[in-house]
Formats: sequence, C-alpha cells, structure tokens
Amino acid sequence: MAVGESLVGEGGQAAPGEEGGPASSAEDLRDVDRETAVTRLFGAHYAGLLRLAVLLGADDAEDIVAEAFCQLHRRWNRLRTAEAALPYLRSVVCNLTRMRLRHLQVVRKHTDWSAETEASAESVALLHDDQRALIEGLRRLSARQREALVLRYWLGLRESDIADAMGISAGAVKAHTSRGMAALTKILRERR
Repeated sequence: MAVGESLVGEGGQAAPGEEGGPASSAEDLRDVDRETAVTRLFGAHYAGLLRLAVLLGADDAEDIVAEAFCQLHRRWNRLRTAEAALPYLRSVVCNLTRMRLRHLQVVRKHTDWSAETEASAESVALLHDDQRALIEGLRRLSARQREALVLRYWLGLRESDIADAMGISAGAVKAHTSRGMAALTKILRERR
C-alpha cells in the first residue's frame, strides 16, 4: 500500500474480506501514536480478520484476532512502515490459527470422546447447505491448502501477499492453491 493510500480498496470500497472507511490511511497511521493507530486498524479490519480466522478453521477466532492485535501493539515500533501493519496482522492470524489447530489435533488424538460434538441448532440454521459443504470441504484440506485458498479467493490477495502472510514462496502458494482447489472440487463432487 502506497503512502497516503487508503486502507480500503480503490474508490473507497473495502477490499474483499476487509472492512474499512475512507478516513483511515497509512499516512494517518504514521502521524499518530501507537494506541490510536492500532485502534484505527482494529476498527477498519477486525471483521475481515475474524472472517479469515473462521474460514481457516479456528474455533476461537475472536481470541486469535484479539491476540493478533495485541502482538501488533507490542511490536508496533518494529514495523518498517505503517503499511506493513495489515500484512503483519494477516500473517499473525494465519500462524496463530495454524498453531491452535495443531494443538487441537494433539488434544483430540489423546482424548477419549464418548459423545459426538454437534453444532447448535442455531448455528446449523444460519448456514445454508452449500456454505456448510464448502466450510466442511475447507476443513478437510491441509492447513496450507486451506490458507492459500481462503487468502486467495476470500480475501482476494495477490500471490506475493499470500506468500508473505504464509511465510512461503510465491511458487509454493501456486502449488498449494492449485492442489487445494483440486482437492476441494473432488470433495464437493463426492458430496453430491
């Protein structure tokens, strides 16, 4: 994002998967104290980051996003530029979600579940069948494939931005995206 460019997309529209307003810009963030800058980023991007965490499979998405903002606040002075704040937040959300999912896999592996866990009637009613199928399909993908697909097709990020968020090369992003899309297509076809 160039200096003075809005934290939202062109024409004052929020970028895909992000919330924002035309009043927030990277230049504005450089000219204010850390608390004000983080507060503005929170107001502009909380909802989009929350959706990212949910789509990546986080059960505690609110906690993950809150922790990402706490880490941003602690490390604000280490950012090279104010423009680096949003990519940093995305990266932290991806990493925290990945860590928590790994932890849950270990816990579930070593825990005897006597009763199946079911979603509440309210949450089931809120999701349409296609949405449930897509989310279930995403959960069946590997973490890297799921992250690549969500960052690419939900948030609409470029390959270089996805590579930064995931901490991998652009070529690896292409591979994870391609394999993830093929696997998701197969999963959704099997469901029909």
